[in-house]
Amino acid sequence: MDEEYDVIVLGTGLTECILSGLLSVEGKKVLHMDRNDYYGGESASLDLTRLYRKFRPEESKPDEYGRDRDWNVDLIPKFMMANGELVKILIHTDVTRYIEFKDISGSYVASGEKIYKVPASEQDALTSSLMGMFEKRRLKNFLEFLQKWNDEDPSTHQGIDLDKNNMSAVYDKFRLETGTREFVGHAMALYLDDSYLDLPARETYERIILYITSVTRFANLKSPYIYPMYGLGELPQGFARLSAIYGGTYMLNKQIDEIVYENGKVVGVRSENETAKAKQVIGDPSYFPTKVRKVGEVVRAICILTHPIPNTDSNMHSVQLIIPQNQAKRKHDIYVACVSSTHFVCAQNYYLAIVSTIVETDNPEAELQLGLKLLGPIKEKFVYKSDLQEPIEDGTEDGVYISRSYDATSHFESVCADVKDIYKRVTGKDLVLFNP
Repeated sequence: MDEEYDVIVLGTGLTECILSGLLSVEGKKVLHMDRNDYYGGESASLDLTRLYRKFRPEESKPDEYGRDRDWNVDLIPKFMMANGELVKILIHTDVTRYIEFKDISGSYVASGEKIYKVPASEQDALTSSLMGMFEKRRLKNFLEFLQKWNDEDPSTHQGIDLDKNNMSAVYDKFRLETGTREFVGHAMALYLDDSYLDLPARETYERIILYITSVTRFANLKSPYIYPMYGLGELPQGFARLSAIYGGTYMLNKQIDEIVYENGKVVGVRSENETAKAKQVIGDPSYFPTKVRKVGEVVRAICILTHPIPNTDSNMHSVQLIIPQNQAKRKHDIYVACVSSTHFVCAQNYYLAIVSTIVETDNPEAELQLGLKLLGPIKEKFVYKSDLQEPIEDGTEDGVYISRSYDATSHFESVCADVKDIYKRVTGKDLVLFNP
């Protein structure tokens, strides 16, 4: 360890592992360390023994759940958009050779006391039970408009300027009802709240197109989401393997005692009596408590079930379910992500569901109740709260580049935006992806 590196990376979360993989491929000498004895950090997948050790250290894993190796429980509930940035990064780096993926069976949204499948095409809109007959036609016209949009062809614009008109104005143009706007904005564009309505429509257009094109990205997808077999922890491990192939050095279970500075600039990292030297250090917020600020909290409940989520199709092995903020009478949406033994994340005849949201009160678990109620009987429940943190500075002055905490969104698009942002600050150039 007592040698010089181009970059030292602290923490093996997904953001950090993607960056170490990308930088190693480019020929950088990378040292990657983690205080934990497993990969993934906050985005790890844990066996049941580790899960109980983390949340119920006074208890042992019940024998009824079988072998540890049958369980890979995600700490952060996220799915991958099939046509999203993370898939593009996986293909660009060829990390797909290390990981297998499976589709998520269905995408649902709550409305009133019921849950409905989210339409993903004009045909879905016409057959959806979420809307009345006339509203189905209006939604069909709206989706056709978005898919036919061409920046270079004004005849496709119908008098709308995506960079000037806000999203409320676009909805008004197609006379969409409040309930339709709700599921389009929250279950297709995947916004956490309604603040997007007053912003230029361009980003919402791009988000909805991402949703639609993700459904058709690969053959036989039942939703826009895919998920790695054996859990999300496979993703950081795949990028760690990529880094190692290109010369990256990994050290798990390594205590980080000091970030070493000289004249206000980082020069290395000390662990016990060894110091690794580098002029650039990347890491997650937990390694830099004085260099980050808290911007919120996320509460999550990891639940073990013995059945699929009620009121979804009986053959649904996995589900994404969103309760929009107005349905929950909250400022933020509630998310439910459910996977099963089909994905090799739990023993046969079990399901894993994680309910999450942004904390708004001093009783975070109570804020999850609407989502928990939709799960039916719950066998085990592990509730925990995490701080949302972001770096105070951008790292250009001291050479320390800190990632953001994993937010409450149900996908990885914000993670990829963070990766691209840090990559550009570290290397001085944009990350250009091969897009097949």
